[in-house]
Amino acid sequence: MIGYVTVGADDIPLAEKFYSAFLPSLGYGLEVSSEGLSYSIPVTGDQGHEPPDFYVKPPYNGQAASTGNGAMVAFQIPTQAMVRELHAAALAAGGQDEGAPGFRAEYSAHFYVGYLRDPQGNKIALYCNNRSEPGRPD
Repeated sequence: MIGYVTVGADDIPLAEKFYSAFLPSLGYGLEVSSEGLSYSIPVTGDQGHEPPDFYVKPPYNGQAASTGNGAMVAFQIPTQAMVRELHAAALAAGGQDEGAPGFRAEYSAHFYVGYLRDPQGNKIALYCNNRSEPGRPD
């Protein structure tokens, strides 16, 4: 089980604007400290596990933040409409489009995804794989 995910950022206020454009809609609360941003989902008694936290911080070694080639963080979204809404909100908050929301021929029929880069260049996916949503028209 993943405990937490951290991405690096050099401009924390810009990163906060970007991530706060969609993470609160997924239930994440934000705590800002001298170490950076900590997004977490409050734990309730009916959860079978604790959802992983998501941190945005300057690199510990003091060097410039950089992105990982092939690294990506994916957030599960309940509906396809919400994928579209949150993708648009993240773009408006300084993100870069890496692939508009939609189905991909190489993925399963219900996998609906939009890709972004945060202001630092980290790759983010917002996806819905809800089988009660419409599938890819083949």
